[in-house]
Amino acid sequence: MNRLQDKVAIVTGGASGIGLATAELFAQEGAHVIVFDIHSKDTDSVHVDVTSAPEVESAIQTVIDKQGRLDILVNVAGGSGRKWGDGPADSCTLEGWDKTLALNLDSVFYCCKYGLQVMLAQAGGVIVNVSSVLGMVGGDEDFATHAYASSKGAVISLTRSIASYYAPRGIRANVICPSLIATPMSQRAQESEHIRSRLPQLQPLTGDFGSPKDVAQAALYLASDESSFVTGSVLTVDGGWTAR
Repeated sequence: MNRLQDKVAIVTGGASGIGLATAELFAQEGAHVIVFDIHSKDTDSVHVDVTSAPEVESAIQTVIDKQGRLDILVNVAGGSGRKWGDGPADSCTLEGWDKTLALNLDSVFYCCKYGLQVMLAQAGGVIVNVSSVLGMVGGDEDFATHAYASSKGAVISLTRSIASYYAPRGIRANVICPSLIATPMSQRAQESEHIRSRLPQLQPLTGDFGSPKDVAQAALYLASDESSFVTGSVLTVDGGWTAR
């Protein structure tokens, strides 16, 4: 349908999972997509560690030098901090806290900071940030990663703050909150018979994992002119998780 025809879009974490599905869908809809990922794969990918402010600033400048503008920024990059010791607040390691917030919050801030500078200069743009249902509701013993939840909750607050402040400047910002989606990040859950047995309760719409394309379709709506009067929204893509 060419809903993003000739738009220049950056998708972080676009080498796999939700980011890859989003990058592919945006390209199908006519956008020129540049993927930021620590695992860059092709000529439309830039190797970027999004937890490094200088790398993000340099990568966005490279896009502007080549494309001349930035219409859409989709921040998908992030992940679990379990490997560093994320867990319940009383036992979460200091390394787990610091690295998880760097991965999931600092990265979004850096991309928004330098992306907004470009969007302000061109008097318009769209930001879509990917958070999580755990940024909205508390997780039980199966999902007790409190640094992760904190980082994702902060992404929601950051996005809504951006939406409010920059609305008069023609910039929209919205956030998507997925639940359990079948991606490499959710491999632990996919391989757990216990968590699979809980899916009819957790995600009652299908009783199964969501698809990366489910989230990509939401990102497409928020990035396109179809949502031109939408900013500061929190769109759940969760199979009913937060409706309970």
